[in-house]
Amino acid sequence: MRTLGRTGIQVSPYCLGAMMFGAWGNTDHDDSIKIIHRALDAGINFVDTADVYARGESEEIVGKALKDRRDDVVLATKAHAAMGDDPNHRGNSRRWLVREVEDSLRRLQTDHLDLYQIHRPDPETDVEETLSALTDLVRSGKVRAIGSSTFPASEIVEAQWVAERRGYERFRTEQPPYSILNRGIEREVLPVCRRYGMGTLVWSPLAMGMLTGKIRKGQEAGTQRAQRTPGRFTDERKLDAVEELIPLAEEAGLSMVHMAMAFAVAHPAVTSAIIGPRTMEQLDDVLAGAEVRLDDDLLDRIDAIVPPGVDVNPGDVSYEPPAIGDTDRRRRKPEERAASGN
Repeated sequence: MRTLGRTGIQVSPYCLGAMMFGAWGNTDHDDSIKIIHRALDAGINFVDTADVYARGESEEIVGKALKDRRDDVVLATKAHAAMGDDPNHRGNSRRWLVREVEDSLRRLQTDHLDLYQIHRPDPETDVEETLSALTDLVRSGKVRAIGSSTFPASEIVEAQWVAERRGYERFRTEQPPYSILNRGIEREVLPVCRRYGMGTLVWSPLAMGMLTGKIRKGQEAGTQRAQRTPGRFTDERKLDAVEELIPLAEEAGLSMVHMAMAFAVAHPAVTSAIIGPRTMEQLDDVLAGAEVRLDDDLLDRIDAIVPPGVDVNPGDVSYEPPAIGDTDRRRRKPEERAASGN
């Protein structure tokens, strides 16, 4: 077990992600519950889901699975994404979070959450508003700890400062994307998390399946995720990196899955890596590599293929700050663009 930041909560190095339970993946509730139970029996005590996964269906499945095992599980969920057409049924406002936490508790069949996370930043909501609402949820006993997910380093720091200045609960965890192919968080996010004593539960350690060894250059990717986001599976830079990594794993006597998972949990700032199996076979495959340790030589050779702090495809972003995505924030008005001012 590893300590989740400075919360004192002990969690397993693998966290069971529930995104693939329900309409987005495995639609068989009974089978999904069996997968959850298998993970718990194997020693995983950390389960992460979100309200938006299959529009609440994932939380419902997790709730049924944990009905008689709730006290043995560190349960985490997230809020932020749209849960309806109403523009106020989303975001990080007090109005929404206070309501949505009740819906998550109902779906999960529990009276408290061990970790409640803000799924993405919300440029329309002051972080002070968000932390104030989350603090009240902690003080009411409905939430034990709070965290962020896919926040840029600057926004993590701002949230920490606001919490200290206002006496609010502070984010105790961050949930960023991290894999051999996506190492950008090593540059700023992970160092900031260590500085503030935050636990990190990293998502997509298999790079959405790119690091399973089943998606190769010159072959069509047939996974469900590839169908939803095809651009992420056809990037030549990523495919080239995979072709270099495969013989590296073979030489070490490892499967790509086991090498990728061992890489994710080897970083000293990573508390837990989220696995997201859709089938029992996928879960068993990941669990079979739980004892794998990568030596320095192998890690050095991985670094030579994908350097530390580098995202192979910079376009693989799961949150684009308005300063980048909004052209009005990057360009002055035409009449103001000349250096002369004329």
